[in-house]
Amino acid sequence: MSQVNFKNNPVHLNAEQPQVGQQAPNFQLTGADLSEVSLDNFKGQRVVLNVAPSVDTDVCAQQLRTFNQKAADMDNTAVVFTSMDLPFAYKRFCAAEGIDNVVTASDFKNRSIAQNYGLEMRDGPLAGLTARAVFVLDENHNIIHREVVDEVTNEPNYEAALQALKQ
Repeated sequence: MSQVNFKNNPVHLNAEQPQVGQQAPNFQLTGADLSEVSLDNFKGQRVVLNVAPSVDTDVCAQQLRTFNQKAADMDNTAVVFTSMDLPFAYKRFCAAEGIDNVVTASDFKNRSIAQNYGLEMRDGPLAGLTARAVFVLDENHNIIHREVVDEVTNEPNYEAALQALKQ
């Protein structure tokens, strides 16, 4: 999908997204403590790559809360929430919400999720931010579930992502 919608208006993405069955592209993100976070940090673990435009919107905040509640306690599974927000926003939000089971990491510096996963919104009111998406990776970091949410203002299908983790 190289297009999503924002409030029913088309928004073009910068590239096609990786597909189920493919090896997940690597990424270089900035953690809440300013450390580098990459796919290599999660060797041998399943990963829920939880991508959103900004933690400071209601839908994105709910997306982070929901995966914190539903997936973060699953064995051998890391939940990584990323957007273009600065790491300081994650620290503030997670402290206020009591979220401590999710890795929060920003794509602001390297834009590697935006580029490597084809999720940068090229036009529309949120141009430059990442589209809403969920990628579930197995222990070998093969993509086993992929959802690029067609309407940016909608939440992802949490149950479908969780089902992929149970297989």
